[in-house]
Amino acid sequence: MVALFFFLALFSGFGIYLPWLFRWFTPIFGGGPLARAMHPWFGVGFVFFFGFQMLNWLKPMKWTKADSGWMRNIGNYVAGTEKLEPADTGFFNAGQKMQFWEIVVGCIVYLITGIVLWAGARTFGRIPVAISYVLHDISALIMLGGIFIHIYLSTFGEPGTFQAMTRGAVSEAWAWTFHPAWYKEITGRDPRRAYEEARQHAGRK
Repeated sequence: MVALFFFLALFSGFGIYLPWLFRWFTPIFGGGPLARAMHPWFGVGFVFFFGFQMLNWLKPMKWTKADSGWMRNIGNYVAGTEKLEPADTGFFNAGQKMQFWEIVVGCIVYLITGIVLWAGARTFGRIPVAISYVLHDISALIMLGGIFIHIYLSTFGEPGTFQAMTRGAVSEAWAWTFHPAWYKEITGRDPRRAYEEARQHAGRK
């Protein structure tokens, strides 16, 4: 539901914000006026359902020393020079946590600016409305960029992640590669040793 309402709000918002470029979005919602009327409700749905997700993930998304270490190692992560992520990378890595908190902040910005834009200048005045337009759009673009990165990593960047999202299960190789501390917690095995054993086994074939 979170993803559904996000993309409904996104597509209807594009049709409103850049009609000269994304006018083909508005017919999906029954035309420009209807898209404009539905967009705030899509936003409310997104914030509402993400609120439940936030409560569910609040504890595992707390920042730790391991996350700070992951950030210092982010160059190797992006370049792919390390076969395994740092040994203390748990169920969520620092990048995932950063995106989570970016969405939390984005939802707060959406909610506040959305209410201002929804009520309009008669209620809040022209300057707050103008500022809200800018903040609303910047927040949307930042979140959209994060979603693109998320989609890339869940498909091409980290093979096997899409299966985790759709089936709720991952292979051992995926677990020891991307979340070694979580792998060790679940299996009791050393992730690097498991990786070396798998590599040696593959070499004997």
